[in-house]
Amino acid sequence: MAFVLEIETPFTQKYIKNYIISIVRKFNINATIRQDKLNIVCAFASKHEKLQECLEAIAQDLPASLFLKSSKSYDNDQVPNNLPELENEYPLNLGLCPSCQKEMFDVSSRRYYYPFSSCSCCGGNHSFVTSYPYERQNSSFKFLAPCTNCQEEQLNVGFKENHKINSCHDCGVPVRLVNKQKERYANDAGSFRTMFEISAKAINDNKKLLMKTTFGYRIFYKTDKLNNDSILLMINASKITDHLSLITEEYNALLSIERPILNVTVKNEELKKILGVNTSYAKYPDEGFSILLGTELQKLGIDYIAYEECDENCEADIIMDYDLEVRPQSDMRVFLNKDDLFIAEGKRVSFPSHNFKEKSLVSVAHDYVALPQDGKMLFDSIENFKSISVHKANVLEGIEDKFHKNQKTFLQDEASFISVIAEHNIFDKRCVGVYFDEEPSFLYYDGKNVLRIVPPKEFDGSKIIQDIKNLREGSDRLIENLGKNVPEIYTKLLILQEKKSVKFFEAVAILLGLKDESMRGVTKEAMKFVGKGGIQIDTHVKDNRFEHGAFLASIISYQLAGVSTSILAYSIFESFGDYFNDILQELKAKTKATEIVLCGTHFANQSLFSRMQRNLKMSPPLMNNNYPIGKENAVVGGVFL
Repeated sequence: MAFVLEIETPFTQKYIKNYIISIVRKFNINATIRQDKLNIVCAFASKHEKLQECLEAIAQDLPASLFLKSSKSYDNDQVPNNLPELENEYPLNLGLCPSCQKEMFDVSSRRYYYPFSSCSCCGGNHSFVTSYPYERQNSSFKFLAPCTNCQEEQLNVGFKENHKINSCHDCGVPVRLVNKQKERYANDAGSFRTMFEISAKAINDNKKLLMKTTFGYRIFYKTDKLNNDSILLMINASKITDHLSLITEEYNALLSIERPILNVTVKNEELKKILGVNTSYAKYPDEGFSILLGTELQKLGIDYIAYEECDENCEADIIMDYDLEVRPQSDMRVFLNKDDLFIAEGKRVSFPSHNFKEKSLVSVAHDYVALPQDGKMLFDSIENFKSISVHKANVLEGIEDKFHKNQKTFLQDEASFISVIAEHNIFDKRCVGVYFDEEPSFLYYDGKNVLRIVPPKEFDGSKIIQDIKNLREGSDRLIENLGKNVPEIYTKLLILQEKKSVKFFEAVAILLGLKDESMRGVTKEAMKFVGKGGIQIDTHVKDNRFEHGAFLASIISYQLAGVSTSILAYSIFESFGDYFNDILQELKAKTKATEIVLCGTHFANQSLFSRMQRNLKMSPPLMNNNYPIGKENAVVGGVFL
């Protein structure tokens, strides 16, 4: 007999599966562990004397994950005959698992306060990869020979088994701390602890710390220095809900092994005053450097600080650095509510990946490439590969490099659209959809090809005032009244006309009078609205295309009428939601499509997504499961165009 444990997960990356395998191998239990698109299925030899102990270890040590759902168990007749094998063909950048964090704070450990702590299943391992195959000699650690203890760990079963870049204080990476007065180095437990103590005290004294983490450079500072790019780092897990209003799913997500960035509601009144809004991006410390810094800050009574992603040239009062090359990935940002979860943007955790049936081509987009390997397509940073023999190359429009003599370009919206179809494997169905990232684009898949039915209309900021004046009779008076009653906004529109490139939501934010003149600013303003319904913004269509002038003129009219900015911002997304629904339903009826697809980063907006959910209740839309809904999914879609 076999005891079967089935864990539901729609995410196909194998780090949770490998973590289970590591535990099973440690107990020397024969098992078959496989993963498909919906489940991880573990069948154990049920008569093994340590099975119960193994199951308890899985329950205790398995890291929490965004993507783990329900589980169930049952018996079957197929008895496993072998130990399961690890499948760590490529590394990911993940948070630290419970085992590695425990080791980092164990005074008797060789990795006490060692910020490069990780194992074969967790940590910032991908940051140090320089090429494939994934081996130590193809990483930044090639210049550091592992000590005897680390070598033994790599050969023995457990979480360090086959860990390519295993290291500790005895064979690891020295780190330096530099300020204007002096420079100090850390290469053992005591000196590392002192270094993080000094860094925490510097932040407490209102200094800025530039730190090269295992995920790249970040600058840390106190929250009285917040700006539009600031992210709250909630360093005290037990106090998170004192400062943020979170649903259970959000709290669990912050502490998950993926360690995403979430857009959350702020409870702390002092923070609200500093932010100027009641929402903020937040995360929990994810890798060794950030975790150790957070530990020392907690000792000083600090529950949270702020940080930004940056580069080595960022100005700071104190710098923590080391001499290994690091190739950072953009952080995972997640959309989450009680019913839905999807990746809004970012490459970390989604890439690298080994997915879909192999094709003799390469797809290139946003510094990432897809290429054939071992029967599937491997997706990863283009700088990790040298050359490969294929029949053709599909390259995102705008990339000027030549990759193949048989090369063609593809468009972002078409690639994002087809990536959703590929993930759900519905190539045999007709689909309509919309891609929304600044400019909406409506698409149709007829079972063979992707067609742009309503292509995006590029926003022309140089003609914004004239377009509104010429919209209809009397529209010129609208501009005159704007100049008289809100001269600061009118002046900004004049300046906007001189810029070479202007995004549509930059103009929208200016008309709303927001400091953050971007889509992010409009989104944050919309989150202030707590009512049940907004007002209708004009989503006029001209020549089968979205009319920017009518939309902006409508905002100006409401602005002059004294409608609050938060209601206007909320209504913008609500109106877009109705506009998208009307077009999609019309297209679906005309084409006899059976599926609706949503893609593009702007759908990671609570106001817009809620409206789309309500409007599409009878035909729920499909979105990406394993990849971001934004531009990062283009490299996936490029395989199928």
